[in-house]
Amino acid sequence: MIKKLMTILVVCLVACISIFGGSSRVSAEEVFVSIGGGDFSGVYFPTGLAIARMVNAKRQNYDIRATVEATSGSTFNLNAILAGYMDFGLSQADKQYHAVKGLAEWAEQGPQEELRAVFSIYPESVTLVAADDAGINTIEDLKGKRVSLGNPGSSQHRVVTNILRAFGVDPDSDVKAQTVYASDAPDLLQDNLIDAYFFTVGHPNDTVRKGLSGTREAHVVPISGPAVEKMIAEKVYYTRYRVPMQRLYPDLKGQLEDVDTLAVLATFSTSSKVPEQIVYLVTKEVFENLDQFRQEHPALAILTKESMLQGLHAPLHPGAKRYFQEIGLIK
Repeated sequence: MIKKLMTILVVCLVACISIFGGSSRVSAEEVFVSIGGGDFSGVYFPTGLAIARMVNAKRQNYDIRATVEATSGSTFNLNAILAGYMDFGLSQADKQYHAVKGLAEWAEQGPQEELRAVFSIYPESVTLVAADDAGINTIEDLKGKRVSLGNPGSSQHRVVTNILRAFGVDPDSDVKAQTVYASDAPDLLQDNLIDAYFFTVGHPNDTVRKGLSGTREAHVVPISGPAVEKMIAEKVYYTRYRVPMQRLYPDLKGQLEDVDTLAVLATFSTSSKVPEQIVYLVTKEVFENLDQFRQEHPALAILTKESMLQGLHAPLHPGAKRYFQEIGLIK
């Protein structure tokens, strides 16, 4: 535990140095903004880090200094934004939808009317990594198997349980369910302590690669068919996605075919209480440096300005809307 805490502290220190560039300049009028990222094993944290770097590169012009925090993910980030603890955060599109509509985790509180969208980012595909010797080639094959359903308490966990039920698999009784952090799942798979694990993430991803490249051979299981089509038809935040395995994981020798699955978009959100000018400038820096942003992580490589306005379920923040109108993306 102490070793893990020290690792987190070191990573956070490196992130701060990377974001701020080692500068000690602090303006008396400088505004600090915080960005909720995610677990270090995913894409949220490096994405938040990339946004913070771009904003801080212009801090002498804007007097805005951005920081990114490692968090447990979507639900935490949205709640932190709504509570005023964070200014921005990354989340899955389904969680943005649920918060705005007052569903799922927000059923008791009701619609979260202060939540605002800034832009969407990349597709997070539901990825099922299974050991070859476990005989898992479909979702139905998970019955009786030892399966990690995703990070405990995360929105990913809900997506996975919805998929299992759609395929007629009861997550409470049909599988030997475990909830472990995605960063721990590949080691558990390789040590034969689990047979498969789910991870909803942008590709390529080192946690997926690690599970596929050990001595215990493994593969990514397709998630497709009528059950998926029904989910997409019923839920506006789900979409189809094909993982180009050979292009994104050229170092892996076993699995060369693309894999069909279900995905939700990652979104960047804020609150109506965050000033319009701050959101405008953050949006401007990302969009005017999109080529640089795409290079920050392979999952971001497919982004276009047009695609980054898709899959949003909260009202656009006025600051983002003003910038999009200026460049002609919206009327």
